[in-house]
Amino acid sequence: MRIYESYEIALVRERLKRKADSDGSVITAVRGIIADVKHIGDAALFKYTKKFDGFDINERNLRVTRDEIGAAYKEVSSELLDTIRKSAANITAFHKMQKRDGFEIKSGGAVTGQLILPVERAGVYVPGGKAAYPSSVLMNIIPAKIAGVPEIVMVTPPDKAGRIEPLTLVAADIAGADMILKIGGAQAVAALAYGTNSVPKADVITGPGNAYVAAAKREVFGQAGIDMIAGPSEVLIIADGNANPKYIAADFLSQAEHDEKAAGVLLTPCESLAKKAAEEIERQLALLPRYDIAARSVADFGTIVVTASLDEAFDIANELAPEHLEILTDVPWKKLGKVKNAGAVFLGEYTPEPLGDYFAGPNHVLPTSGTARFSSALSVDDFVKKTNYVCYDRQSLKGCYNDIVRFAEAEGLDAHARSVSIRFEYTREDA
Repeated sequence: MRIYESYEIALVRERLKRKADSDGSVITAVRGIIADVKHIGDAALFKYTKKFDGFDINERNLRVTRDEIGAAYKEVSSELLDTIRKSAANITAFHKMQKRDGFEIKSGGAVTGQLILPVERAGVYVPGGKAAYPSSVLMNIIPAKIAGVPEIVMVTPPDKAGRIEPLTLVAADIAGADMILKIGGAQAVAALAYGTNSVPKADVITGPGNAYVAAAKREVFGQAGIDMIAGPSEVLIIADGNANPKYIAADFLSQAEHDEKAAGVLLTPCESLAKKAAEEIERQLALLPRYDIAARSVADFGTIVVTASLDEAFDIANELAPEHLEILTDVPWKKLGKVKNAGAVFLGEYTPEPLGDYFAGPNHVLPTSGTARFSSALSVDDFVKKTNYVCYDRQSLKGCYNDIVRFAEAEGLDAHARSVSIRFEYTREDA
């Protein structure tokens, strides 16, 4: 691996550019699928499920039954079930702390306040295929449940026999999904956004997916809310000279195995550590079962930078605004205040990023590609809306109506001014 110096930061920025946007052919295909589902409904949904997933779906076999969920439990080991339940408990405990109540301010006869209300229905997308992602199931459904969403509909693509991965079903049941549907792809996102005879319309759609799913979420935004358009995964590690290069390499590669566009970045003021980490990355890379994927990621986006100081490392990290930020320094807690932009922060050598992926409790659905500058992890807030309310009595409005009239007239909105002033024209009450 080439090791960069901090004066080459422009080259580093260019190297780390990764487009999360779909290409034109994907967008064109997705728009056609969405239009079909929107106008034809179930017929289009069933057609695309047969075409892309090979399962002959209909109104009767669309929904996962309790018998199927029961059978799934029998296929998952008791040890793994116990792990999923422990993870769910940690996720629940963390997200319960995010729940907020509304407020009310009273001043004489004037009352203002805010209601915090859950959406009526949330749609959660879970990828299918050969892999199971129970952690994503927990991370998306549990915050919605804590928010108080009355109905949570999970969609996930089936195999050709109409089977869903047992781990996915078990995790959905533990998390509290109310309905599980055997549909995936852009057609599932469209069905959740617009509703069909068999699929109820959702107010919010969350969850990861491939390029077609991401494009579909972008296209239906406005018809339904979405969590985010996630790009390729990334980890940025800030380390001092005392950090363990074996740990750095392992954490670096934990992202590289996700996909070819995943990025690992090491920033350190210690040149000898940079060289040791580069050697260790190459050594561990050769041992990975997903070598081909990880090797392409390391070759294209793996980046090590020797900085002038730890402070400079934090400046660069804040500019890059990574999805995951690991701080491997002496007393890492003292460095937390230097973080301005990061999706999630992992402090110390015994806090590897996968701890956050699976078990610790904070959400692993995080902003990528620099969007941590202005956005946040998935949370309870993504499943609620805030509604303000106002109530003034006559005396309270009388005390400020002239100010409102001045504001309205300054903006040239005479009807606004009249809406207030008409209430204080001569009446019998004023006589």
